[in-house]
Amino acid sequence: MRNKKKDNYFMLLSLLLFLGTCVGDYGIGVGIGEGGVWVGGDGGGNPNSDPGSAPEQQTNPAYSALQSWKSAITEDPSGVLKTWVGEDVCSYKGIFCSGSSVTAIDLNKANLKGTIVKDLSLLSDLTILHLNSNRFSGQIPDSFRALSSLQELDLSNNRFSGSFPQVTLYIPNLIYLDLRFNSFTGSIPQSLFNKQLDAILLNNNQFTGEIPGNLGSSSASVVNLANNKLSGEIPTSFGISGSKLKEVLLLNNQLTGCIPESVGLFSDVEVFDVSFNSLMGHVPNTISCLSEIEVLNLGHNKFSGDLPDLVCSLKNLLNLTVAFNFFSGFSSECSRISFGFDFTGNCIPGKGYQRPQPDCSVIPGGSLSCLRIPAQPLTCAAILGLRSSP
Repeated sequence: MRNKKKDNYFMLLSLLLFLGTCVGDYGIGVGIGEGGVWVGGDGGGNPNSDPGSAPEQQTNPAYSALQSWKSAITEDPSGVLKTWVGEDVCSYKGIFCSGSSVTAIDLNKANLKGTIVKDLSLLSDLTILHLNSNRFSGQIPDSFRALSSLQELDLSNNRFSGSFPQVTLYIPNLIYLDLRFNSFTGSIPQSLFNKQLDAILLNNNQFTGEIPGNLGSSSASVVNLANNKLSGEIPTSFGISGSKLKEVLLLNNQLTGCIPESVGLFSDVEVFDVSFNSLMGHVPNTISCLSEIEVLNLGHNKFSGDLPDLVCSLKNLLNLTVAFNFFSGFSSECSRISFGFDFTGNCIPGKGYQRPQPDCSVIPGGSLSCLRIPAQPLTCAAILGLRSSP
């Protein structure tokens, strides 16, 4: 009887093995135990395996990163994150992919409130992160230094605070940094201007201290430090290294002293705005070397003396503002200017809308000594030679 029962087990076993070859990739485990024939669906051939355990799946790093960030966003009035469901992250609103890799995030003007999570560093192919006009706050995670592909970081018009985010200096391929309209405080690190950036936009924060002396060494074409609380003088080495700056915006700070003569080395500059500071002394003749200048704003300072003739003859100049200073005159060359020329609120005899005479009796910084360099062509030839010398 026992042999007959055993023969039946082997017949059943043979049948199940035959069926297992017919069901394709789905594994069937079979065997003979003390209780008879066992049949398993896990393909592992283990009668002791846990039938409730699921196969281990590899987690999608992008999915993990974005879901972690989603959980750190507390307000989403536009419903942007309603699309952030499921593992197909490339279908999420504001997420852009190349193949299956997340390469860009653009959530500009989404009005999201929350924080930035360290898990975003898992997006190893991310090249663009644009988050302007939201309500993000807190700090920039130190893990961002792992974003080796990141080239553009725009965190402008948010609620970030604290000192300058040092981690941005260690993002290896970053070329565009926009931290405008936040609440960052403290000094601006000198190493920022050693980094190979094309745009440095730090305006409308609460930065204090002096402008780093290597500003003119920056590879950037645009540097905007406006509307902060920066003090001290414009660095005397300004422009010595012959950078390719096209826009320099230092307006509405607390800068003092003279404009350095080396400003003439910025031969490619198109916009130079130092208005609403406390700069004094004369305007250097070397400004006449700025052959590409289109907008020159020196307004609302304490400049004095005559406005250099050659400044008014710059061929590309479209707007010249010297209003609300203490200039005592300008030449006939300036009188022939046909473009925007605002010289109101000075001390120029015979001109309208000037300061009352008592205000002009004592010139601020009248005793301030600013180095004088002869006018062009000697000046421009000399300083351009200085820039090209080893």
